[in-house]
This record gives sequence, C-alpha cells and structure tokens, in this order.
Amino acid sequence: MASTEAKERKKKRAQRRAERAAQRNGKASANGKATSAKPKGKVREWFDALLFAVIVMLIVRTLIFDLFRIPTPSMEKSLLVGDYLFVSKIHYGTRLPMGICVPFTEICLPGVTFPYTRVPGFTEVKRGEAIVFNWPAEEKPISQKMHYIKRVVGMPGETLEVRDKVVHINGESQPLLPGMQQQWYVYKKDQRVRLSNARLTALGVDEVLPTANPSILRIVATEGAVEEIRTWPYVDRVDPAIAPADAGYSSLMYPPNLGYTPDNYGPVTIPKEGETVTLTPENWLYLEPIIRRFEGHETQAFQNGTFQIDGEPATTYTFTQDYFFAMGDNRDNSEDSRFWGFVPMTHVVGKAVLIYFSWSAEDNLPRFNRIFHFVE
Repeated sequence: MASTEAKERKKKRAQRRAERAAQRNGKASANGKATSAKPKGKVREWFDALLFAVIVMLIVRTLIFDLFRIPTPSMEKSLLVGDYLFVSKIHYGTRLPMGICVPFTEICLPGVTFPYTRVPGFTEVKRGEAIVFNWPAEEKPISQKMHYIKRVVGMPGETLEVRDKVVHINGESQPLLPGMQQQWYVYKKDQRVRLSNARLTALGVDEVLPTANPSILRIVATEGAVEEIRTWPYVDRVDPAIAPADAGYSSLMYPPNLGYTPDNYGPVTIPKEGETVTLTPENWLYLEPIIRRFEGHETQAFQNGTFQIDGEPATTYTFTQDYFFAMGDNRDNSEDSRFWGFVPMTHVVGKAVLIYFSWSAEDNLPRFNRIFHFVE
C-alpha cells in the first residue's frame, strides 16, 4: 500500500514537472499534458532567413559600405560606365543617417532631418582618391541628393588654378595621372593621311573627331597614348585642345560670369575647417554661396564692398568644416567642381575601393578583367 502511494506521488511530481516545462515552452494542452513544439514550415523558414538577410544588409550598408554604379563616362579611363563599386564608409568615418528613409530606396519621410554626425574613421580624405558624395548643387536634404563620384584634386586650404588644362596647386603644376584623359589636337604632316583606327584603338583612343582644318584631328586620349602618337612619322605634333575664352562657358562655371572656362579656371582658395579668411569682393563671389548654403548663415553684400553675415558687419569668416575640389578623370567630359563648386565634408559618403562587377552595354557582356580590381 505504501509502495503504491509512493508511486502515485512520484507520478504526480513527474507530471507537475512536465506541466511546468510545457508552460515554459508555451505548449500546454487542455488536459495539462505537454505537447511537442510544432516545427516551422518551409515558408516561415524562408521568410525568417530573408528578414535576417535584409536586417544584416541594412546594417552593413548603413554603417560599413555602400554600393555604387558608374552611370556616366566622367571618370574614364579609370572607371568605366557599368562598373559596380564597393564604397567604404569606414575609411573617412561613417556618416550616421540624416533622415528616416525606406531601406534601399530614395523615399524619405519629408521634413524629418537629423544633424550631421560622423563616426571617427581610420584615415582622412587624401588627394588623388576617388570619393562618392552627395551632389552639393542639388536643393534637397543632404542624404537625399544624387550621388556623384569624382577624384579629389584640391585639398582644404589650398589655392587651385587651371592654366591651359594643367591643374596648379599653390602654384605647382599637377600632371595627369595614368588613366586620366582629355582632348588633344593632332596635327598631321599631310592632310591626306588617315590615322590608323586599329592603332588608336590599341592605345585606348575611342573618340576621333574632325575639325574645320583637314590637317587637324581632335582626339580624347591619355597622356601615355599621346606620347606614343607623337612618335608616328606622319604626325607633326599633338597639343592640348584649349577652349577659347569666348566658347560660351563663362555663365556655366562656378562662380559664373568671370570669364572662366574648364581649361582656364580660377584661382580659388578651398575653405578649410577652422581657417579664418578675410572677405574681399573677389573671394566673396565663390565663398558667399558656401557660407549661405553649407554653413547655414544669412549673407548680404553692399555696393561699397562691405558684407553682412546674419545681419552683422563682417570682414572675416571662419569655416566650420573642410571642403574639397573634385574633378573627373575624363577632364573634358566631366561636370565637376569647376561647374558647381566645392564638396563639403558633410556631403562625403565614402571612398571607392573595389570594382565587384562590371558590365559592358556595348558588348552586352561582363568585363571579367575588371571584376575584383581595386580602385586606383
């Protein structure tokens, strides 16, 4: 009898333990007996996996890197139309979100913006690097502006000038890097001679344009290709194609109506964080839009050559962030800082580091020789 009662007590204790375990798992039946967990269906498993992948990709693209496709030939021959790039956000420091947007789209909640904040990076922007940034000329919240990619040519605090196509920094000329191209005039010794298309193509010269003079052709080429063409026996000389002052560029340049062209531009001094500049009628023309649009002040100039900032007389101004002068590697087919001004640090997205895929629309095939190449 005692043995039977002991067995009953033991059975009840086991049953209570099972019930508690079932309650912890949220799986208790109506009669108090535990039931096993129902396995997830295939649809639920796929949904969970997809949701996890989206969350991971959202975090990675927000904080670590972004993806960018080259849409125009402004960076050729360095970067080609159809190149797909990894853009590192951690090099210069991740810029935290500045609005509430639908992931992987340009749809953002209107009227909601957050102040500019950047996590410290492990390097600074350097001359010669290809950077992706929000186009400063667009009148939108910063993070909603179109993405551009150009190469950093001028650094904060430097004076930049373009003389007959040659960029000068603080008075020193900067040669074209390999992969950079521009327009040149090829002077033939005999107007009846035709340049070999096969030899030009082998040098990467794809654009050959006639001029009013049959002895002169205009080509788009790198400096390395031009050095080879100059050795051809039927070529007299090759000179840079310089746009004349009356070519109609003046109203299109930054700042407008000063007689600038893409080939003869400036000089302009690039603003630097913490640097105080004396305001003059000359530099006011290109500094005023920066002070107003990117530094957030109200500005006014008077006919007597004096200025006001936020309603107060101003003879100097101290900049609160760095700015950069950016140009395309395809110098004569690039809308860059010569046309719309400096790139503020607030607009910098990241550094272009790797070509992860490349597609040729002309051949309708991938460019396998460019895949997984680092951006130079």
